[in-house]
Amino acid sequence: MSSKKIILGIDPGSLKTGYGLIESSGNKLRFLECGTIRTGGGSFPPRLKIIFNDIRTIVQQWSPDEMAIENVFLARNPDSALKLGQARGAAICAVMADDIPVAEYTANQVKQAIVGKGHADKSQVQHMVKILLNLNEKPQEDAADALAIALCHANTRKTMVELETKATQRYPAEVLSAIRGRRKKRFTL
Repeated sequence: MSSKKIILGIDPGSLKTGYGLIESSGNKLRFLECGTIRTGGGSFPPRLKIIFNDIRTIVQQWSPDEMAIENVFLARNPDSALKLGQARGAAICAVMADDIPVAEYTANQVKQAIVGKGHADKSQVQHMVKILLNLNEKPQEDAADALAIALCHANTRKTMVELETKATQRYPAEVLSAIRGRRKKRFTL
């Protein structure tokens, strides 16, 4: 398994969808590209098509290994929540066409991972993305959020791989399987 992975981060939106690509290799993170997909106004289905087609183009150009996307679970306006969910769906379908694994993170998880506090504001996220990726200037807000999502995934993924490696080195797969099986039985009611 190659340790070098291209990660596509997506900050979905019905008017503006941010995207960011990074390369993760061990402890090294490298900026590849970022931007904003602008769908304009008008009828909603054509805007979803723009999101889908633009992300398909990005996937074809960069061949990312994994995608991370913001998981939205609360919204003040139900109509906005539905539109946001549909924009997420268009983005997810665009990468699933190539069977790219998708990870989902809440905004608070991303902010906690990047800034160190779950209720950081957008300018703090932009500043930390600039520092973490050694960029000359702050990326635009939606693109910075997408890069932050990709960075969050890279760090989470690295930690999970390390934990799995240590667990399998210490315990053979059959022992881990037996332990997991016992835990399920012990904690079910």
